[in-house]
Amino acid sequence: MLEEIRSKIVTFHESGFSNSEILKRLKNDKVNPMLIYRTIKRYIETGSVSDRKRIGRPRSARTPALKNSVRCRILRNPRRSMRKMSREFCVNHETMRKLVVEDLGMKSYKRKNVHHLNDSIRRKRLERCIQLKARFAPGTEDQILFSDEKLFTVEEASNRQNDRILASRNQDIPDSIKYIDRVQKPLSLMVWAGVSADSRTNLIFVPQGVKINSQTYRELVLEPDIASAGEKLFQNHPWTYQQDSAPAHASKVSQSWFREQNIDFISKDEWPPSSPDLNPLDYSVWANLESRACAKSHKSLESLKVSLLSEWQKIPQEELRKAVHQFRSRLTSVIHKKRGYIE
Repeated sequence: MLEEIRSKIVTFHESGFSNSEILKRLKNDKVNPMLIYRTIKRYIETGSVSDRKRIGRPRSARTPALKNSVRCRILRNPRRSMRKMSREFCVNHETMRKLVVEDLGMKSYKRKNVHHLNDSIRRKRLERCIQLKARFAPGTEDQILFSDEKLFTVEEASNRQNDRILASRNQDIPDSIKYIDRVQKPLSLMVWAGVSADSRTNLIFVPQGVKINSQTYRELVLEPDIASAGEKLFQNHPWTYQQDSAPAHASKVSQSWFREQNIDFISKDEWPPSSPDLNPLDYSVWANLESRACAKSHKSLESLKVSLLSEWQKIPQEELRKAVHQFRSRLTSVIHKKRGYIE
């Protein structure tokens, strides 16, 4: 096929057509300008359209036989290590990498930890995402106050994938930044917060040793902050409170409290189960706060608390708004993915 196209190019060239005219005449053959240029150049220099004689030694490592063997092994077990396969086939690691990436067109992808979804949960996620998308029209997500709790520790937060140190030698790196200390049971703080497109609540710290049940949830969060949120955060405009289906949230006492206060809320039967990927705090805000407040380890809970309070106010409202505005698109993604994972 290529030889035929090259012959056509030479025929048109000898007939006096320019490169651009040849390109138009061979449009249906999907010919590109570079092919025309190289074909004519080869014909002028060699008098032929055939490939030039190759120079250098023949390929001896990335052979068709090796390529086929590696492909078969990967098909049997795609979790194979390229470094391990290079040892098994007695070839250089770079040779194996080029064979997999360039010859086989494959990439290495990380496996991901995800929240558990069984058939029942998947079905409820789909049903409730459809209902929530119908309930909240485009733009109305600004009226939702999303809430959640998170446990912060005094240890330094670290992203193993992106946390790197630039140095000439490993030995030159000081131990103080080379290692990240970890202990078996670090001191920790349970923190509650709420965010909307245009506002945020104060951080609420759960006292040490206090278990969050219906009573503590009402005394620590609902009565001090949520009862007045409509006036303080939404200037008495319509708004909706979101919470997940944790026992303290889903209890009859907590659900009844919202009805008694005439506060619109997403009930336990409306919020999709096992769906941290739908809460802006879970999929964006908490990680942002942790990277800021826990950039270095803390010697005490008081130090951690001060850092959290300070960094919470420094997060630009625009970042919170962007996270909130992803809500409806994530509902759509769950629907299109037929209830499955979207991250």
